Amino acid sequence: MSLAPLRSMFFLAFMVGGLTLGASFYLEYGALLQPCFLCQVQRLFLAAYSLINLIAALHNPARPGLYLYGLASMACACFGAITAVRQVLLQNAASDQIQDCWPSLQYMIENLSFWQAVRSVFNGTVDCVEINWTLFDLSLPEWSLLFFLAMLILGIMQFSRLLFSQRLRIALP
Repeated sequence: MSLAPLRSMFFLAFMVGGLTLGASFYLEYGALLQPCFLCQVQRLFLAAYSLINLIAALHNPARPGLYLYGLASMACACFGAITAVRQVLLQNAASDQIQDCWPSLQYMIENLSFWQAVRSVFNGTVDCVEINWTLFDLSLPEWSLLFFLAMLILGIMQFSRLLFSQRLRIALP
């Protein structure tokens, strides 16, 4: 099996990630929707996902590099899905379970440790619970979750194809 189809899959994943990132910036600056911290964390994982896939497509690595790029790409998609799931759960939680006060990013950087800041972000606030925009009755975090799950499935398919071709080549004399 040629590695060229895997290179084009990395490029396809980069293009889809880039278009999704562009759509998120359009919603922020064009539609004037302000992202909450969980949305920004998801955008960070999306940018990392897109960058990893672009580097993999341009680098055209050998088999060990394909494994590393594939794992890094799937890790970004997995962590993005985890943050999207958390936001969807917050949107479906009762409003009395959500904190009313949210420390600013500047406050968190200056006064909290990294893990305390991460925990504060994942506890969620009223900003994360608001549903400002829907498409086909799905909120932005739900669309984000669907995207990350689709990209995770794509990564698993790439990875299994790579593993299967390696086993097939070893089994054949």
